[in-house]
Amino acid sequence: MDTPTLSDSPRGRGGRATRPDPADRRQLEHSPVSLGRVARLFTPHRGRLVVIVALIMASSLVGLAQPFLVRHAIDVALPRQDLQLLLWLVGGMIAVAVTSAAIGVVQTWMSTAVGQQVMHRLRTELFAHLQRQSVGFFTRTRGGEVQSRLTHDISGMQSVVTSTATSIAANVTVVIGTAAAMAALSWRLALLSLVVLPPAVWLTRQVAKMRHTITAQRQRRLADLHVQVEEGLSVSGVLLSKTLGAAPAMTRRFEETSTDLVGLEIRSRLAGRWRMATMSVIFATIPAVIYLAAGLPATSGGMTIGTLVAFTALQGTLFRPLMALLNVGVDITASLALFSRIFEYQDLPVEIDDPAQPADLTAYDVRGDVHFSQVGFSYDDSGPVLDGIDLHVPAGTTLALVGETGSGKSTLASLVARLHDPTTGRVTIDGTDLRDLRLDDLAEVVGVVTQETYLLHASVKENLLHAQPDATDEQMEEACRAARIHHVIADLPQGYDTVVGARGHRFSGGEKQRLAIARTLLRDPRVLVLDEATSALDNETERAVQVALDEVSRGRTTITIAHRLSTIRDADQIAVLDRGRVVELGTHDELLLAGGRYAALVRGAPAVPPVAA
Repeated sequence: MDTPTLSDSPRGRGGRATRPDPADRRQLEHSPVSLGRVARLFTPHRGRLVVIVALIMASSLVGLAQPFLVRHAIDVALPRQDLQLLLWLVGGMIAVAVTSAAIGVVQTWMSTAVGQQVMHRLRTELFAHLQRQSVGFFTRTRGGEVQSRLTHDISGMQSVVTSTATSIAANVTVVIGTAAAMAALSWRLALLSLVVLPPAVWLTRQVAKMRHTITAQRQRRLADLHVQVEEGLSVSGVLLSKTLGAAPAMTRRFEETSTDLVGLEIRSRLAGRWRMATMSVIFATIPAVIYLAAGLPATSGGMTIGTLVAFTALQGTLFRPLMALLNVGVDITASLALFSRIFEYQDLPVEIDDPAQPADLTAYDVRGDVHFSQVGFSYDDSGPVLDGIDLHVPAGTTLALVGETGSGKSTLASLVARLHDPTTGRVTIDGTDLRDLRLDDLAEVVGVVTQETYLLHASVKENLLHAQPDATDEQMEEACRAARIHHVIADLPQGYDTVVGARGHRFSGGEKQRLAIARTLLRDPRVLVLDEATSALDNETERAVQVALDEVSRGRTTITIAHRLSTIRDADQIAVLDRGRVVELGTHDELLLAGGRYAALVRGAPAVPPVAA
């Protein structure tokens, strides 16, 4: 869905929206928000909030003194040529302006500080909560959606404090104070204003609604135009239109959409002009009516010139805050929709979490004996990905998992690092169910190297310390030597302080893979999971990485997912998976002699029918 820019949105150029955004309404219907929960976010700041409200009210009330000073200057000081009184009155006017401005600065500082602190707390808590989500959550959710809620939505909610809440408090104070001041100056003209204002407000809102509707239509057609440009002028789109001879039809579609936009743009501009014209007429009409009423004996009540000028000034300050208060519902709905989106992620259950009573198993005393006991796993209701897996990997030995794409190899290996939990059965290390271990303890015990090497945009040293923050320089160099990458790093201009660049672009694929191996080695895991760690490399680079893997695997329990079968000939066990089940198990030589599925995979021949586990 295309997001309108500020200048094109109903809240942008030409006035604010007068009706809640349908998307905000749908969000709140899907995930309602309790006002009490929102209020609890600001409970730690309630003292400052009281001060902020007091400052807003003080600023508004101080500003109301200005018309009375003007009235006294016109009615008393100027006719009497009283210079001293006039100087005091002028000084009072300047003091009112300075005081209002100073209060406004302090109020803005305090409200922004509160908003930023609430944002900081929300942002940090949400980031920590999302870090605890399972891998499955991130595979189901678009990355842009997560980033939008973590940054844009939380940034947007600051308007609740710095804009929505403060404007409501200020506008209520201004409206009530102005109405009271108008009544004090002339109750007759105040009643007249009450009669004139409702139709004026109604007319302005009607014009705003019309423009809102036209703008929404224009945004939809503009989105269509963007889609047509993307589809018709991309490389794939041009190739498709040329091969199908569809260019004329696509041009006609584009022309029709552009023609619609011309009409909608004209209507939108006219509606905006009508809105501005309506407000201009209202702003000119109301003072004119007041002047007329002041000149009629029945309504003037002996009004002085100063009173008339002061009353007109007050009247001019009443319309805008009154219109803003009529849009409070829109502001509140938009603000609650932001909170709804944030709370929706905060309330996500943590599928894989620390146990209530964790078992005491640390990397220092673990042997690394891995056992899959009748393990089954399903991502959803589409059927099992793993079914009845029963494998034992003794400490210090190597298990290789082979099979065709989709056989369940990566899923089975991911259970060892507890990226997922088995649906049935259990996975144990030294007899302890992984679900009984703290996640941090498990990460110390199990190290994972995948084919997709992810490096931070930071120095080599920072990338290594990401795995073990308290590692010494000697430990880092030792890990890099074991991974056959130390000599490459040493030759860099800044050595270990060299920035690797975005996604490690400074290094080749094999060098990045060996750096990832070194990073994993810093944790010195007793169990090592190698998920097709060399599948994306060329033959020469693969041999260099394989030497590093053979070195680091020595003495560790290693579970390898093999892409090239030549790399797992020396494995202690080879498990052949098909459709989530182990169909063969043995050494390389044993499986070749059996002449089954593994032998067929080695020969590159079509697979034979699966054998029952």
